[in-house]
Amino acid sequence: MTVELSLLGKDTQYPTTYQPDILFPIARADARQAYTHVTGIQQGLDWWHIFEISWLNAHGIPQVAIGRMTLPASSPNLIESKSLKLYFNSMNFTQFDTQAAFIATVEKDLSHAAQAPVTLDLFQVDALETSQPEGMCIDDLIPTQLENHPNANLLQLDESAENVEVQFYSHLLRSNCPVTEQPDWGTVFIRYQGKKPCYRSILAYIISYRQHNGFHEQCVEQMYADLWRSFNPERLMVYATYTRRGGLDINPCRVSDLAWMPRPIRLARQ
Repeated sequence: MTVELSLLGKDTQYPTTYQPDILFPIARADARQAYTHVTGIQQGLDWWHIFEISWLNAHGIPQVAIGRMTLPASSPNLIESKSLKLYFNSMNFTQFDTQAAFIATVEKDLSHAAQAPVTLDLFQVDALETSQPEGMCIDDLIPTQLENHPNANLLQLDESAENVEVQFYSHLLRSNCPVTEQPDWGTVFIRYQGKKPCYRSILAYIISYRQHNGFHEQCVEQMYADLWRSFNPERLMVYATYTRRGGLDINPCRVSDLAWMPRPIRLARQ
């Protein structure tokens, strides 16, 4: 289904009865057409944190939790975020005998929408910790150029041409929702092995997303593909932690080598 048919950006009545058919899958294939042969573009995970989860236990008493949904990057579909929010809200007055029964129902519904196995982990509302970013922050560097739309030509190798293995990050990622055009903010982590890149050029490239319209997953995959094709690294990881909007945060990660798959984290801004 195409995003134009979704409920995103439209006035919507919140359902109060369990409604799994409200989940709206969006095919990944169209956005990936230009990256089909890029190594690792379908390798990784999308982690979602869901902060508005509630259901009724066997006695009809409301239960609340924070959820972490894990969606494989190889899934044919991603799930449109507003439909996911509406889906979880539709369960607020639905009774489940056990928490395990609630999780099993959610995993079945989400896996059906994504057409791939999706898992849900639940945390107590005061138990999900925030983390400090790991690696070198490049935000104090002077970018080589300032642009407002992604431009892979900004990416340059360092003059030294030495081989490095490094992890760095920037808090300056900003893009726009392609439907509502509301801004999305995030931190992007890059782990890299290969010829040393010019970090100032990478910062310029990250900043160039500021007026770009794209879903979180699509932005990360475009970054990954542009870095891979520009630098031809030995190994690469791109992981973005986006700030929360509508009770959800979305955190896509793509890796060329599964040994570089990071653990999911949450930063203070989320």
